[in-house]
Amino acid sequence: MIQTKGLRKSFTSRQGREKKVVEAVRGVDLEVAAGEIFGFLGPNGAGKTTTLRMLATLIEPDGGSATINGVDLLRDPGEVRRRIGYVAQGGSTWDESTAREELVLQARLYGASKSAALERAARVLDGFQLAEYADRKCKTYSGGQRRRVDIALGIIHEPKVVFLDEPTTGLDPQSRAHMWDEVRRLRDEGMTIFITTHYLDEADALCDRISIMDHGVVVASGSPAWLKRDISGDVVRVSTPVVSAAAEALDSAPFVTKIETHDDSVRLYVDDGAAAIPLILRALDAASVELRTIELHRPSLDDVFLTKTGRSLRES
Repeated sequence: MIQTKGLRKSFTSRQGREKKVVEAVRGVDLEVAAGEIFGFLGPNGAGKTTTLRMLATLIEPDGGSATINGVDLLRDPGEVRRRIGYVAQGGSTWDESTAREELVLQARLYGASKSAALERAARVLDGFQLAEYADRKCKTYSGGQRRRVDIALGIIHEPKVVFLDEPTTGLDPQSRAHMWDEVRRLRDEGMTIFITTHYLDEADALCDRISIMDHGVVVASGSPAWLKRDISGDVVRVSTPVVSAAAEALDSAPFVTKIETHDDSVRLYVDDGAAAIPLILRALDAASVELRTIELHRPSLDDVFLTKTGRSLRES
């Protein structure tokens, strides 16, 4: 449904009298299958939104190629626009209009007759559980309700692909969970969903496959489960005020496959965490290293990001 090869975009910024070229996207290759929820994960400033805006025809790539639903992005952007929906991070509802008015107008802009637009609006309002608020002004809606209207606007013309830029930013946990249900429903109805997010739990729970982006390049791609399995083993995090001493005591241990140090902790990759913890405790005690806490967990998407980039996505 979506394929990109070598997609690039740079911007020129001015610092005083000097101009500086910033490479926001540096040769991105993506493949998104029809009918899947595809997640684009990375810290703020990684290039996610720039990539999404290129695919949505809002900005033109400097290089590379892309096709959306078989249509060439550069040769026929107008046809691409007809086949996609786009929901920006900032939202698009107007305070003084109602959800029904917004949806009817959006459908009409895509060529629907007035009767067809009214019918589509009613159907979408029901689908997003907005019917009881449909004729109230948008300024009276909660954040979650308003975000549902945003997504309804993005799919009112029944696109093949919908791009969602950070759809749950600023929402409370209940509204986020409800939004996940709506995204899954759209996928189950046959729509392809391309979602950018910096929430690890969102990417893990919601996406069929993800690509992790950092500094304008894709550093890993696959299903969340496959990416975590690819790291292999368990992760043991040791918190200590003497990180260097702890790392020295554990660096040559045969049960440790990889060791990483951070400001106040050491992260150890081991095959069997439960068996390794007693050995870690004995090694630290023998070296007289003060221990604050020790934690065992399966690799997470943050561990994947850490392995691929050398730093934590949470810290970023």
